[in-house]
Amino acid sequence: MARKHFGTDGIRGRVGETPITPDFVMHLGHSTGKVLAAHDLSRAHAKAGERPAVLIGKDTRISGYMLEAALEAGFSAAGVDVCLVGPMPTPAIAYLTRALRLQAGIVISASHNPYYDNGIKFFSARGTKLPDEVEEEIEAALDEPLTCVPSAGLGRARRIDDADGRYIEFCKSTVPFDMDLRGLKMVIDCANGAAYHIAPHVFHELGAEVTSIGTEPNGLNINQEVGATAPGALCQAVVEQCADLGIALDGDGDRVIMVDAQGQVYDGDQLLFALVRSRLRQGPVAGVVGTLMSNLALEHALGECNVPFARAAVGDRYVMDMLRQKGWLYGGENSGHILCLDRHTTGDGIVSALQVLCALREEGCDLQQLLGGLKLYPQRLINVALSKGFPWKDHPLIGAAQSEVEHELEGCGRVLLRASGTEPLLRVMVEGQDAASVARAAERLADAVREAVSS
Repeated sequence: MARKHFGTDGIRGRVGETPITPDFVMHLGHSTGKVLAAHDLSRAHAKAGERPAVLIGKDTRISGYMLEAALEAGFSAAGVDVCLVGPMPTPAIAYLTRALRLQAGIVISASHNPYYDNGIKFFSARGTKLPDEVEEEIEAALDEPLTCVPSAGLGRARRIDDADGRYIEFCKSTVPFDMDLRGLKMVIDCANGAAYHIAPHVFHELGAEVTSIGTEPNGLNINQEVGATAPGALCQAVVEQCADLGIALDGDGDRVIMVDAQGQVYDGDQLLFALVRSRLRQGPVAGVVGTLMSNLALEHALGECNVPFARAAVGDRYVMDMLRQKGWLYGGENSGHILCLDRHTTGDGIVSALQVLCALREEGCDLQQLLGGLKLYPQRLINVALSKGFPWKDHPLIGAAQSEVEHELEGCGRVLLRASGTEPLLRVMVEGQDAASVARAAERLADAVREAVSS
């Protein structure tokens, strides 16, 4: 069925505009509750009168209060109990949903987007993204009127007071018990987001000397000039404080980038390769999944290590789908989403950083050495605004410009045009061996897109 609301990562948009409005979100909670209740009743051990329960977490956007209340009301009207944890990283909701044996986890977050956007993400009882068929059932239920179960059957709400500690201990459990970070000076950038009260404690409790930035959320400053999408503040702090390295998360804590003592930034492709290269010392790695945006140098470097590489569509859910299909454990995106399915069911910025730190400890080296000579090819990404429904794939001006750039690259690079799954943008990416040529080609192609849109 055609999807009206769900995108590549749940439902997202500008607060106050459909679908991110209180009435729609309450209806969404009610529809999701009805679907989950129907699935719960199908369990062989389900008891009469037993209510399903869900977990709701959020990031630090001011709109989270409003949307949390709306979701809670919708679930209660459908007869579903609600557990609330307040601001909590997205991967923490995945873990806690599974640990508490709940029927679903819901995250109120727009990830790396500005504060005026927000969204709703869903996790299954297993801590994975909801299957497509369940999302389709929710879409269908949204077309039905919002009703209310009898008062005796309304869902109840309660707070989980020890959620922080549970998740901190889970993160620490993903590295060997005898691994510690003593003697390591680190700067942790929490993007004024959901990990602000979690990440610094994880690394401190493992023995590191920790300084934090991006840990003063005010509802409006999430991702603002801090975090994985704006690493400049982290680079400056690491160099000024003579730290050994820095770690930056995004607003909901599922992305990570790292910075070395010289202020050099390492993206998701580099960290994924470092992690896989370390795992190879423990045994064979069946394969790695990247995306259409993954750097060509990563593919070549994995090939030299005899590790198969496959590309999925952009979006961590598509990486996850391909990993499951192939039975592989490791994948990720250059944006910093990294999947280590031997450690967690979803992408987790803190857990991924810990795996890299564990590799650094085992190898007794720095980040640059851990990469083993991997040098990424220059990439230039330009976002061009699109009007809704614009037929960019079939536009002759765009097609001609793309063919021209691909001819100039002569097989030594790539061109990728793709529509964002979360914003009204066309992402124009050019990759090649010469940075100046890549930049010129990307600008020329972006100009062609702008001209096509304006005409």
